[in-house]
Amino acid sequence: MRTRILAFTAALVLAALGAAVPVAQAAVPAVPGPTCESTQGAVEYDSATGQWNCVGGEHDGERITS
Repeated sequence: MRTRILAFTAALVLAALGAAVPVAQAAVPAVPGPTCESTQGAVEYDSATGQWNCVGGEHDGERITS
């Protein structure tokens, strides 16, 4: 009986985390690469996250859309 409760709880936690990931990604501001570069920023790839980011300038730390 304990195994079933533990498995059910784990499934609920994983389902909640899976639903939260797209929401968290959508909340990150994103700018196009040329906009980043036109405001004295540089487009850099972050291998830890697999994302392109704007470093420096007006949009420092924002994710690059294209």
